[in-house]
Amino acid sequence: MPGDIRITDCSLYFLPAPMRVPLKFGAQTLTQVYCARVCIKVSDSSGKEIHGWGETPLSVGWVWPSEVNYDIREKALKDLCTSLAEELPTFSQSGHAFEIAHSFIENELDAVSQKISNNLPEEIPHLASLVCFSAFDIALHDAYAKLHEKTPFEVLNKEYMNKNLSAYLEADNGHSFEGEYPENYFVESPKQLPVWHLVGGLDPLDDSELSGEEPNDGYPVTLQEWIKRDGLTCLKIKLKGNNSDWDYERIVKVGEMSDQIKWLTTDFNCTVTDPEYVNSILDRLRDNNPAIYGKLLYVEQPFPYDLKNNQIDVHSCSARKPLFMDESAHDWTYVRLGRSLGWNGVALKTCKTFTGAILSLCWAKAHGMTLMVQDLTNPMLAQIPHVQLAAHAGTIMGVESNGMQFCPEVSKPELELHPGLYRRKNGVLDLSTLSQSGFGYRENEIKRTLPEAAVPFKELEASK
Repeated sequence: MPGDIRITDCSLYFLPAPMRVPLKFGAQTLTQVYCARVCIKVSDSSGKEIHGWGETPLSVGWVWPSEVNYDIREKALKDLCTSLAEELPTFSQSGHAFEIAHSFIENELDAVSQKISNNLPEEIPHLASLVCFSAFDIALHDAYAKLHEKTPFEVLNKEYMNKNLSAYLEADNGHSFEGEYPENYFVESPKQLPVWHLVGGLDPLDDSELSGEEPNDGYPVTLQEWIKRDGLTCLKIKLKGNNSDWDYERIVKVGEMSDQIKWLTTDFNCTVTDPEYVNSILDRLRDNNPAIYGKLLYVEQPFPYDLKNNQIDVHSCSARKPLFMDESAHDWTYVRLGRSLGWNGVALKTCKTFTGAILSLCWAKAHGMTLMVQDLTNPMLAQIPHVQLAAHAGTIMGVESNGMQFCPEVSKPELELHPGLYRRKNGVLDLSTLSQSGFGYRENEIKRTLPEAAVPFKELEASK
């Protein structure tokens, strides 16, 4: 099509995001992450050039749970990002951003990742490879949309795409996707979204649980303070998955915190192997705390994220409460496998690539599955595509957003321009400051000084 593009150059930056309080993922606790920020330059057939931006946190504990030394895993992810920044300008395919990104994921990503893995004690997981590529993928969609002076959601249709969804999604249960485009599955984007707050396993709920070692930085510390300051109505509770009494009591304590709380969800972070563990907690809540059970909107990813090697029948869980795939939902094929095992909801994440999230969204909606958009503690630019996806997906309830809990200081330049996206108020996020070009960052108005590029644009490197 006339609007097709190709990648001509790419630059990469690593921005540190220290955590003001620890963030626990299963058995691992994070105190800092690096965000990979990418700028991609594209051109169309007329020679017109434009830049697109993307960013994702390289959350090592979540993308690569392992006994391998943390520094080794973190360096491997940075090395993979560097290799991607060097490889992508040589990728010759042209077309729609969706088509270029999908082709690279399907045909090139694993090979680039494998080159890094050859020098490691353990292969980089596919989930980690997707997370590294996601910043480039988001930047590509941003650039393509800007070229057409649209949002990325307004160009996922017949007018701009060379192929419909049947080229990417296999026919199943009588649904062929022939003649359909992603736009068919979007909802009208609201200007405000209900926002979920993450209650970590280490988080104090009220003053009685303070240890005296909490940060004194002007931000809330206890859950009680957060509920009051941000007007929260939705809480996501991190659980252990190996201590049912602790998990049950945690749900009850959080559920009784405030009458203001309307909805709860639980996140076991892949630590459960027997559905009866989840069922027994749900049944206990139903029988002893029916009001709290009624607030429990869905259950997130209790079971191992490696779905293909852990094909557990979970129909008994999803018969009790909606059961959402998160870590397991690498792409739409895993969503299809999960549905066959009894999962009936999908938690989308932009960090698994925007392209992949869109395909999972379409497949899931076409097969009657419910959607949510979950956070990976997205600060700075990473927050904006994340919230935009939730606004267009039609989720079960708003969006999770916890960057303001764990690393609010790093997003201060973005907060000045988009206060409603980086500070929760009255239990919602406000999208009204975003532009209608690309993801709407308005990056030229954000007063942020970037560090030295890990991979600069080629012409900049050549001019030195």
